[in-house]
Amino acid sequence: MIIDGIELGKEAYVIAEIGSNHGGNLERCKEMFKVAKECGAQAVKLQKRDNKTLFTPKLYNQPYINENSYGDTYGAHREALEFDFEQYKELKAYAKELNITFFATAFDFPSVDFLEKLGVPCYKIASGDLLNTPLQRYIAQTKKPVFLSTGGGTFDDISRAYDTIYPINKDLVLMQCTASYPCSPENMYLGVLTQFSHRYFNVLYGLSDHYAGKLMSPIAYVLGARVFEKHFTLSHTWKGTDQAFSLEPEALGKLVRDLKHVQLAMKEGKFLLDCEKKPLYKMGKKLVFARDM
Repeated sequence: MIIDGIELGKEAYVIAEIGSNHGGNLERCKEMFKVAKECGAQAVKLQKRDNKTLFTPKLYNQPYINENSYGDTYGAHREALEFDFEQYKELKAYAKELNITFFATAFDFPSVDFLEKLGVPCYKIASGDLLNTPLQRYIAQTKKPVFLSTGGGTFDDISRAYDTIYPINKDLVLMQCTASYPCSPENMYLGVLTQFSHRYFNVLYGLSDHYAGKLMSPIAYVLGARVFEKHFTLSHTWKGTDQAFSLEPEALGKLVRDLKHVQLAMKEGKFLLDCEKKPLYKMGKKLVFARDM
């Protein structure tokens, strides 16, 4: 699987999930792209919704007044966090300038059409659409790589989605995910990655990581994950429900470093290394004459 010239599966592929953390501010979003690139992420991702298609009129017009609200109704709140097509074009051009992959989660059919017109190189399917066979099929037919989150699902649900997507599009990455924001350690279920390797051995797999920290992704690498999605922000103090558990720049940079270190540490073989020769000469024992022979 190749995305923007990067072959997935050889090294850790880190996606900085910006989601709605930009607060609807285009310049802030571009700054987040820039910093994510500086931290070593290979991709940045947004979330695309066609809100009036996606939500019922009742939910769209429901009052939504709280500290994280960007509008008096839920519809107004969601619309404030959406960029239009010209803004998406500007973001795509800026990502190309930075040499970082830019794509989005498509939550509905019009959003797929929107992103196809834009020309994204790949797609994310959210955990909420693990049971949405029509949307999965529609995205698979683009023939572009698909990252499928599996939060809230059983293996039967995952197999059904796999059987929907894989015959159409073999560029599939299964993402272990717990749809809890944030996710506590006991609910991470990283052992599922080992089960993925036995059940779906002909696709890549990864971790959509909602743990409030950087501990879990290196562990997931050891278990075979090669794609890592982490929510990203420039400040935990910004307004938004995702800000508190998102990684700030220093933490994202350290996560990318740690994943590289784990990759280097996973070598096989057992022999005397050059770095061991001097310490072992100093500590080692040998036969000597105890008296004049």
